[in-house]
Amino acid sequence: MDVVIAGGHGKIGLQLGKLLAAHGDRVRGLIRKPEQAEDLVAEGVEPVLCDLEAVDDVGAAVEGADAIVFAAGAGPGSGAERKWSLDYGGAVKLIAAAKARRVTRYVIVSSIGAGDPPAEGGGVFGEYLRAKAKADQELEASGLDYTVVRPASLTDEPPTGLVTIADRVERGEIPRADVVAVLAAVLAADNAIGKTFEVVSGKTPVEAAVAAL
Repeated sequence: MDVVIAGGHGKIGLQLGKLLAAHGDRVRGLIRKPEQAEDLVAEGVEPVLCDLEAVDDVGAAVEGADAIVFAAGAGPGSGAERKWSLDYGGAVKLIAAAKARRVTRYVIVSSIGAGDPPAEGGGVFGEYLRAKAKADQELEASGLDYTVVRPASLTDEPPTGLVTIADRVERGEIPRADVVAVLAAVLAADNAIGKTFEVVSGKTPVEAAVAAL
């Protein structure tokens, strides 16, 4: 499989790129800064310089891909404006690029809470959830073979390989490495197409949880 990862240098994107490359997939990671390229190359990932907030047409970055994983995000400490320009705007640019370049598979890393964001208020986090929700909605309406993955609060703890996946889950935490495992599994699972779900640490092995979607 030829996979393009938006947010290729992020904590989820870099781990996912490493995992997919180790499985023999071709992986391209979109990055904003040239100095990030070396880290991707070290993990077997091809760096592609593509600033989703600065470039209008990102089609060339996904040319020939089988799948796109949107794992980019403005990150902690960023303001409301960047939540909309990247978490929403970047995702929508890649949706348009996928449709134009006939890349049918699109997996997006969203957030728990995006299924029912506050209508207003909530500060920057409220804007984040509204931006994520709108991006999810546009992907679901795009006609692409989508999967929307909404993790609980992310940690850097070691992976457990055990998760709970459902339309709605209890608030909790999940290691980023387990989210990565879920993303890799849904890319290979036809039954994950057209699904939107939340995921948190649980008691079910990742492969079994995805197979049960």
